[in-house]
Amino acid sequence: MIKSMTGYGRYQEVVGSRDILVEIRSVNHRYYEFSCRIPRNMGYLEDKLKGLIKGSVSRGKIEVLVTINNIDGKDETISVNMGVAQGYINALRESNEVLKLPDDITLSQLSRFPDVFTVIKTIDDEDEIWNSVKMVAEKTLERFVSMKTIEGEKMYKDVTSKLDAIESMVGIVELASPQTVENYRKRLYDKLSEVLESKDIDENRIITECAILSEKLAVDEETVRLRSHISQFRELIDSTEPVGRKLDFLIQEMNREVNTTGSKAQDITITKTVVEMKSELEKIREQIQNIE
Repeated sequence: MIKSMTGYGRYQEVVGSRDILVEIRSVNHRYYEFSCRIPRNMGYLEDKLKGLIKGSVSRGKIEVLVTINNIDGKDETISVNMGVAQGYINALRESNEVLKLPDDITLSQLSRFPDVFTVIKTIDDEDEIWNSVKMVAEKTLERFVSMKTIEGEKMYKDVTSKLDAIESMVGIVELASPQTVENYRKRLYDKLSEVLESKDIDENRIITECAILSEKLAVDEETVRLRSHISQFRELIDSTEPVGRKLDFLIQEMNREVNTTGSKAQDITITKTVVEMKSELEKIREQIQNIE
């Protein structure tokens, strides 16, 4: 069953000490294009997420958002450099021996000196974080693919109904074409006979020439190919494989056969039917632009 290239999925869960949110969205694109917004210090997650999603998506412009919050507040630790602190105290007291000032050194005063306290970023366990993110990303991906599938089912029903309509129109052309050719052959024969009535020309030659010209108006080959393309189209949209590009090619071929039929037709019924077929094909073409 076909899938839409447009989709969205969102899932949030607390895993261990981390609150993790993953969003996946996609729009139409000819190829597979991936972009990701993740915490600045976790760039190693990007390739892993790209590989994870690539297994479920063949093409489209994919955007992923990942936010991670440590709910226990242990992203950073504060350490005291006792050597530096003691050095400041010693220096102040030595100065006091000369300056004869009150010895009123306090902890709050000491904290204002540089390098007494150091903020240390907690070193992440990359494998642990990836396993947590992967768990949330997989659930997001399920929702994302589910939405694409639901949209694909709607598109499937719409496209197949239009294919049915086109197939019915092909039948109208097939019924009208033989009579159109015969009428044209008869008109052409009568006209040539009238023009050449007084001249010595082989009647069989006239009949042959009429038959050749009439044959050029026949659309049997076009309708046969058109039916074949419709059959292939149905097989493709029932496939479990990504078929968007193949469908795009088939629509071009179907348009070519319909245009040729229109250019050869010498009948108002066929001409109107060709216009309707082209309209339905254009609607299908617009739909398959969004098929993965």
